[in-house]
This record gives sequence, structure tokens and C-alpha cells, in this order.
Amino acid sequence: MEVLVTGAAGFIGRWVVQRLLADGLRVRGLDNLSSGCVENLDAFSAHPGFGGLTVGDITDRHLVESLFAWRPDICIHLAAAVRVQRSLEDPVGTFHNDATGALTVLEGARRANARFVLVSTCMVYDAATAAAAISETHPVRPASPYAAAKLAAEHLALSYGPAYGMQVVVLRPFNTYGPFQRADGEGGVVAVFLRQRLCGSPLFVFGDGRQTRDLMYVEDCADFIVRAALSPRATGEVINAGSGCDIPIADLAAMIEPRAHCIERVAHPHPQSEIPRLVCDSTKAQRLLEWRPRVSLQDGLDRTRAWLQPRLERV
Repeated sequence: MEVLVTGAAGFIGRWVVQRLLADGLRVRGLDNLSSGCVENLDAFSAHPGFGGLTVGDITDRHLVESLFAWRPDICIHLAAAVRVQRSLEDPVGTFHNDATGALTVLEGARRANARFVLVSTCMVYDAATAAAAISETHPVRPASPYAAAKLAAEHLALSYGPAYGMQVVVLRPFNTYGPFQRADGEGGVVAVFLRQRLCGSPLFVFGDGRQTRDLMYVEDCADFIVRAALSPRATGEVINAGSGCDIPIADLAAMIEPRAHCIERVAHPHPQSEIPRLVCDSTKAQRLLEWRPRVSLQDGLDRTRAWLQPRLERV
């Protein structure tokens, strides 16, 4: 079975490629390297199932069509511009990449009769209430152009099921962290905090730090994506995945940096797009995919720190 992965050189994409190859599938990747890097895939360069990485953009229709000429059975679409702040600064560019780009890949999949797996985001949801976690029936309320573009891509993908008889799946993973995540300003909060701690810098917490996130280790996320890509039961579904537990960002900072004087509050760069509480109800993923997260937050932090530390020491 052949799988095309867009965003393959990115953080989650790299782990999805690894999982697919471990399961015996043949994989090719597409990435424009705007946030990913070729080195993320170095470990697979000699793997017999890895067909290589094409460097290019998902909005390039001719390039996308040439990749689907390979006739993959499945396309896992991860490529996206994911920074909320950048989407506020450039909403048109974000929509072009995340919605129009998704449509370009979706059209390629339709012509090739490939199953299409759209990896969306939990950021499309309204905030969780104190009483309940976020299930797939929770109201959507995108608070940034990024989230709105991803929701548009979801609706496009889901429309292709009844319209063209395509096999389509929409996935909404919650906040994912782990090795290979960027640790600069474009990385996730775990990677950024760990880098600040290892470099002896203060940890900068946006706002009051009471906003919560459901943090899922990246190998659990890749397991979720691949299970959904391969399962007929997921066809036509929107499916969440997360740990089921949320943690205030201030408490996460304290787990990583026990010295309170090394944690500083700073003004939030985009308070209007902040979601106060995100916590996942992954009951549907458990039922349809027999998926459960396996890595605890503390274990995941330890693994990520162990991966990041020697790389910082070489800088």
C-alpha cells in the first residue's frame, strides 16, 4: 500500500512517516520546508519503503498532480501554516495555504481515487466548559484566521464524500509535543519552555497562565493518525485525539522549571485569539480506532528533554 504524506518533513509528519514505514507501507513525502527540514527524514533515507521527499508547495497544482500520478492509496494531509500570530498578520496567505492548498491536494486525491485524511486542529473548537471535555459535537468557533482556514478545509474535505464518493477522514488532534518539534518562537509551548530551561533563560508565560491545554505526546498522535488512515470505520468521520487531561500553562512551566523566580509573565501577543480551556474527549477514537494515549505528560517531557539537550549543547 502506498501513502503520500504532505508536510512529511515537519514535526508530526516525520513521526507519521516513521510509523507508516514501521507498519510496512510505502511512503513518499511533500514539504515546502517552511517549518520542516530535510534532516528530520534522514533516518529513513535508506529505508526500502521510503520513496523520498519532494520539496514543493501544496498550492502548486501541477506539482501535486505529478505526485498523485504515483497513484497512492492514501493521502495524509498534514501540510499547513500553523502559527496563530502569523495568521493574524497574514490572513490571506494563511487561507491560501491552509484552505486553498488543502483543496488542491484534495482534488489530486479525488482524481487518483485515493483516501484523503485531513489532519485539522482542536483550535476550531469553542472553549471547553468546566463541566465537560470537548467531543466532536462541541460547538466550533474559530478565533483566528488559522482556525477558520482549517475549518474551511474540513468542510471542503467532508463535502467530497457525498459529492464524489471519496473516502475522507477529518482528524482533530489536540496540542502535540515531543522530539523534532521546533523549540524557537515557532515551536509549541513544551519545546519552547524546555529550550528556555536548558539554556538557563527565564520561562515566559503569556498572560496569567491560567489558560489550559491538553498535551499529547507525538508518538501517540502519529499512532492516532495512522490508525484513522487505515481504518474503514473512520471513513466520513470527524475524530478527536488527546490525553483527556488539561494543564494550566503556568503549571506546565512549574513542572519544567521548579524555580519560581525563573518564570516570568509577559503580555499575550494575541489575547483575542486565546482559547481559555482545551481538553479532549477522545471517546470516539477509542471506540472506532481502539486508540488510547500511552505516554504520560511527565514521561513525554523527559523524552523530549533528553532529545533536545544534546542538540542545544552542539549549538
